[in-house]
Amino acid sequence: MASSMFFYKLPSLKNKTLKIYYIMRIYQTNEIKNIALLGNDGSGKTTLTEALLYESGLIKRRGRITAKNTVSDYFPVEQEYGYSVFSSVFHVEWNQKKLNIIDCPGADDFIGSAITALNVTDTAILLLNGQYGPEVGTQNHFRYTEKLGKPVIFLVNQLDDEKCDYDMILDQLISIYGNKVVPVQYPIETGPSFNSLIDVLLMKKYSWGPDGGEPTIEEIPEDQKEKAMMMHKALVEAAAENDESLMEKFFESESLTEDEMREGIRKGLAARSMFPVFCVCAGKDMGVRRLMEFLGNVVPFVNEMPKVHNTRGVEVVPDSEGPTSLYFFKTAVEPHIGEVQYFKVMSGKVHEGDDLTNADRGSKERMSQLFVCAGPNRIKVEELVAGDIGCTVKLKDVKTGNTLNAKDAENRFNFIKYPNPKYTRAVRAQNEAETEKMMNALWRMHEEDPTWMVEQSKELRQILLHGQGEFHLRTLKWRMENIDKINIVFDEPRIPYRETITKAARADYRHKKQSGGAGQFGEVHLIVEPYYEGMPDPDVYKFDGQEYRINIKGKEEVSLEWGGKLVFINSVVGGAIDARFMPAILKGVMQRMEQGPLTGSYARDVRVIVYDGKMHPVDSNELSFMLAGRNAFSQAFKNAAPKLLEPIYDVEVFVPSDKMGDVMSDLQGRRGMILGMSSENGYEKLVAKVPLKEMSNYSTSLSSLTGGRASFIMKYASYELVPADVQAQLMKQFEATEGAE
Repeated sequence: MASSMFFYKLPSLKNKTLKIYYIMRIYQTNEIKNIALLGNDGSGKTTLTEALLYESGLIKRRGRITAKNTVSDYFPVEQEYGYSVFSSVFHVEWNQKKLNIIDCPGADDFIGSAITALNVTDTAILLLNGQYGPEVGTQNHFRYTEKLGKPVIFLVNQLDDEKCDYDMILDQLISIYGNKVVPVQYPIETGPSFNSLIDVLLMKKYSWGPDGGEPTIEEIPEDQKEKAMMMHKALVEAAAENDESLMEKFFESESLTEDEMREGIRKGLAARSMFPVFCVCAGKDMGVRRLMEFLGNVVPFVNEMPKVHNTRGVEVVPDSEGPTSLYFFKTAVEPHIGEVQYFKVMSGKVHEGDDLTNADRGSKERMSQLFVCAGPNRIKVEELVAGDIGCTVKLKDVKTGNTLNAKDAENRFNFIKYPNPKYTRAVRAQNEAETEKMMNALWRMHEEDPTWMVEQSKELRQILLHGQGEFHLRTLKWRMENIDKINIVFDEPRIPYRETITKAARADYRHKKQSGGAGQFGEVHLIVEPYYEGMPDPDVYKFDGQEYRINIKGKEEVSLEWGGKLVFINSVVGGAIDARFMPAILKGVMQRMEQGPLTGSYARDVRVIVYDGKMHPVDSNELSFMLAGRNAFSQAFKNAAPKLLEPIYDVEVFVPSDKMGDVMSDLQGRRGMILGMSSENGYEKLVAKVPLKEMSNYSTSLSSLTGGRASFIMKYASYELVPADVQAQLMKQFEATEGAE
């Protein structure tokens, strides 16, 4: 097997260098396993990462979060706030296997990193805080593993916490996720005196000294044998259920060999028919080696998991002999280095010096350097094969989500779907002269985290920044001000109201201007009425006792880019207005639709019938009829009982049952309409329709109401009428603004 040997300077966290003599094998596809490390904020993922790297020999000393010297959480903003903001990609080598692990932030505000990691890995470790057990982050992450069909291992951490109750946590897991939850280990005792556990797969006792590390492995004590045997049988049965031949053997002998159990568990993991439960105390490095043994021996390999499809729906097999395709799933901008691009080899092999084509942008790229990752540290390699994860630097034109192909590959990938934003703020540079600089920084940060979304809203005349919550955007603000040295201001975003009408009305307007020479003249008579899909063509109208018969000469339906329609009908008879002026009248109407008469918001769902008018043989022109059409439409609109519409969102809140009443009351106070309640995986799900205006600070309020134990998702549903008192207030505000201008 090929390998590379080199002398490499690995950057440490204090800008010094540590000289390492390192031999890096080139691992084959059937020796690689990709794992996402997930868990609620505070479950100990960063500490576990340190223990994994230390046990594998990649670092010589375990860092501490308080000392700000961990391999994960190395960005300044993470050290400032004390929580993970970005995912950290690292690898460990264990028993001739390579484990690529992506440590993800736990807070719901940074869920985008977890979703990315789950899409490019094959197994999820869900880490649980021994004090709290399953939390809202556990629930959120599990839902995504369910959507993506990823195997799950539950890992109970912090067994030395005095409030840890392992049996209760196990009961909670079984209550939420059913009998698929199967313990592989259990602690003999939890709390500060924790130092040993029973492994019911190997049927051995593992114990540690005060410094953890290598365990002492012994036979199970007499007082634990009955419990261990009962749990061993349950594990054997769960493993056997995933393979017919194993099931037959189990019925015959009621036992399986260690290798047979591993095979059964591997198949159960891949099929999501079992969720094994392991134990660690990462802070004391207890149980970590045994966890890595299980990951190396039992977790499915890359080539044993369902295959990804490209954008043409063609299955792409992780075959090292296939055509080379790389998918770039993450970008990090690091001081003194610039952009670091992380990729997964979807097919084939990539070598240093390979020339590839960007399938998304058409540009050529040379892979001048290849690295495997350990947080901020990078280890140089010459080759990576299908299924492996690595990173590179100094690419010219590669963005997150791009695919690079060799000549014989034609793949593009677009399989990562991010959740809708839940929190929006208008953003502006404190110094207006720095607006362009601010925008460049915002777009760069979007490359690092695609759930930071930037929108330049023509309608609202604001730059909008969308994210997953207040902490999410606060983190971006800190980086802008401390790293990019751009002071920014967050404002309340305006609401994209819509204007419409509720009855038919008519108006006419004459535009006449004479100032020497050729003048301007155009007169337009029109009718407006509310429009709905499938509406029959107009026939006759009555206004003030007078009848207006409609004879359709032309009809145009305009699908408005902001939603809804404008239907424009030419019903002019006798040549009162030449047909060549109709596009100008329509243009005038559209101008007023773009700035509605009530509040300046977009208008929608209106039918306009031009039935009469006048023109002058010399003075009539397109400008005259555009102005006449605009003003006639404005007058008719105001006479047609105009109403404001507001965006309504479907909101789903996942909340602990003891907080349900508080959350319901809060939503009703936000003009929310409760549509239903149901139980889902141990949490209550509340479904409601809520106006967007009332959701502005909801993520912060929900966190405050529930102590951070609830989460929510929201998506646009429809536009509905604004209550009369709210409409009156908004119109008054608009009139005051117009007057001031």
